[in-house]
Amino acid sequence: MTRWKRIGLFLAVMGPGIIAASIGNDASGITTYSVAGARFGYSMLWILIPVTLALVVSQEMVARMGAVTGKGLSDLIRENYGVRAAFYLMAGLFIANFGTTVAEFAGWAASWQIFGISKYLSVPAGAFLIWILVTKGSYRLVEVVLLFACIIYLGYVVSGIMAKPDWSEVIRSTIVPEIKMEPEFMMLGIAIIGTTITPWMQFYLQSSIAEKGIRKEHIKLSRVDVVIGCLITNIIAFFIIVACATTLFPAGIRITDASEAALALRPFAGNFASVVFALSLANASLLGAIIVPLATAYYICEAMGWERGVNKTFREAPQFMWIYTVMIVAGAVIVLAPGAPLVFLMVLASVVNGVLLPFVLIFCLSLVNNKKLMGEFINPRSYNYITWATVLVVIAFTTVMVVTTVMPAG
Repeated sequence: MTRWKRIGLFLAVMGPGIIAASIGNDASGITTYSVAGARFGYSMLWILIPVTLALVVSQEMVARMGAVTGKGLSDLIRENYGVRAAFYLMAGLFIANFGTTVAEFAGWAASWQIFGISKYLSVPAGAFLIWILVTKGSYRLVEVVLLFACIIYLGYVVSGIMAKPDWSEVIRSTIVPEIKMEPEFMMLGIAIIGTTITPWMQFYLQSSIAEKGIRKEHIKLSRVDVVIGCLITNIIAFFIIVACATTLFPAGIRITDASEAALALRPFAGNFASVVFALSLANASLLGAIIVPLATAYYICEAMGWERGVNKTFREAPQFMWIYTVMIVAGAVIVLAPGAPLVFLMVLASVVNGVLLPFVLIFCLSLVNNKKLMGEFINPRSYNYITWATVLVVIAFTTVMVVTTVMPAG
């Protein structure tokens, strides 16, 4: 095969891995990184290295399963562990994803309020735009739009560079681990892991691999797609932390969300960097508002054995389209409602995701090591060791997150 043919084949396969990983940098993820940089400076940068490895491991597994089986993760759980197990898992994921969808619309509203645009205008417009895109567009169109939106994440790189950090200090903090025995430091560390590896990402990636028609002969190229996506998403996270650590941390400025970070950057990094940060937040929020409801519709329909897919119409896949529609409409309505419990829903989503993630990863490990299912494409022993170590670390950190969230100190 010539070089150009290989490049053409990769471009045909490319998409699911980059999109799935990039959406980890949604509104809540950007908030987490912004708060981490503002509160602890560069000292949390080193966490991104092991988190990147963990993300590559988990995403590569589900991508491989999608390519070998041609089925989504929910399909495989239902077929191998029964409808009941699939139903309870899907119910929990629905609750978590609904809270995440609300967070995405809240981030979208906050980013446009920076430019003086009311949420009563921006939220309905954004909701209608993404509803039309998915319900009336094709899979290919949706993928192209999402890939283009991923490029806009580079705005955070611009903001980070314009902040003019001390690069020697940045590099030192990235390669030399530093742990502060403070509750807030531990919680933010846990949050970085939790916002990078989420249950819905695994379901979305495998479903999109299956719908796109990527097969076992494309596994190597799909793996490249996954690795590129994981590297890009954590490079973006790196620059978000750097931007806030360089400007806000020395000034002792505390923030609680990413929109505050965009405003706070203005006097330190300039108006342009602040605007780029805010526009990138709007992009990330809308991207998350597309993908999280879409992932929800995929895995619920797979678990129930219903027709699904972006290429389907309302008549061909009514449950898929209605689940997506209800998630979009309800999420937007709650953000617009005066006095809505936004913080409660976001915390609830975080807790439920934390509880479910170990179960999802263990299901993945069990399925990917099933020879009847995967044949020669099961995990090698050395890869299993790395994967199980990742699962155990995630379980330990998730347990701490859930306990400290449900029973906060003091």
